[in-house]
Amino acid sequence: MIDLPALPGPLRHLIGRLPPLPHSAALCLVLNRLLAPQLPLDIAAALEGRRFALHELLSGAAFHFSVRGGRFRPAFAIDHEPDLVLRATAPDYWKLVTRQEDPDTLFFTRRLKLEGETELGLLVKNTLDALEPFDPGAMLPASWRSPGG
Repeated sequence: MIDLPALPGPLRHLIGRLPPLPHSAALCLVLNRLLAPQLPLDIAAALEGRRFALHELLSGAAFHFSVRGGRFRPAFAIDHEPDLVLRATAPDYWKLVTRQEDPDTLFFTRRLKLEGETELGLLVKNTLDALEPFDPGAMLPASWRSPGG
């Protein structure tokens, strides 16, 4: 499994100082490509209209988004408190989505923190646990992928 390389300190600092919209929009592109197609209809309905914040603890970067029409949408204005906030380091998020660690392990070792609506937090945590692992190659155009991989 590919490990996530550490970002150099100056780059982490710069990312943490950027406004949330650019990287929130990029995250939503990834979520819509990889996560949205896997969501069962009842889960997508339960997430509808909910606001989320994802904080990366090493850089301080914050990603704000909501779910509307079954799609992840970046927050253009942060004028409401999110319904759920997830906090972890980039390496721990990576381990979560590539299934190197399960959400319960990260949660109970306090490397993944959920704040906000308890029921929504449990729904998200259980949904993450049920998803297929993230394949980094899935983000590449098919013609760029190696045969059989």
